[in-house]
Amino acid sequence: MEFMDLALAQARQALNRLEVPVGCVIVENGRVIASGSNRTNETRNATRHAEMEAIDMLLPRWECSSHEDFSKRFAGCELYVTCEPCIMCAAALSLLGIGKVFYGCKNDRFGGCGSILSLHSNGVGHCASEAPESAGGMTYPCVGGIMAEEAIGLFREFYEQGNPKAPKPHRPVLSRIST
Repeated sequence: MEFMDLALAQARQALNRLEVPVGCVIVENGRVIASGSNRTNETRNATRHAEMEAIDMLLPRWECSSHEDFSKRFAGCELYVTCEPCIMCAAALSLLGIGKVFYGCKNDRFGGCGSILSLHSNGVGHCASEAPESAGGMTYPCVGGIMAEEAIGLFREFYEQGNPKAPKPHRPVLSRIST
């Protein structure tokens, strides 16, 4: 898939910067309008996931006057990400009203689109007596397993080289030659 290839390219950029290799693109009307890759090590900010980086590119561009205006526009978008969105990102996508999410590999530790929680189908803040939309979050379709082996391969490379920002003690970081 063309858009997942672009997300994988973003993940490779993250890997080259010694970041966890997750990348994404946001597509509107068949055109990439934003992209992002993890920057948590670089910024020392645990919220700087690929999805958040891409969303932050749209905020100033769209100049929406309200959350509702942003959500209406965001509902017409698709997000392609190399790894299942974590709980934080899945919740943000629900609150913002993304149209559809496509992801590569599952996130068995922190997945918010079915592996751990199902925020894509339950919404955020959902309880049995109310619709997800009334609780502030929207449901969205989610399709996983797209080019999952390629995404897993990038994770393997990352963990084999070591994470310089991992808590001590950690394995030594191998030098990396950019490709």
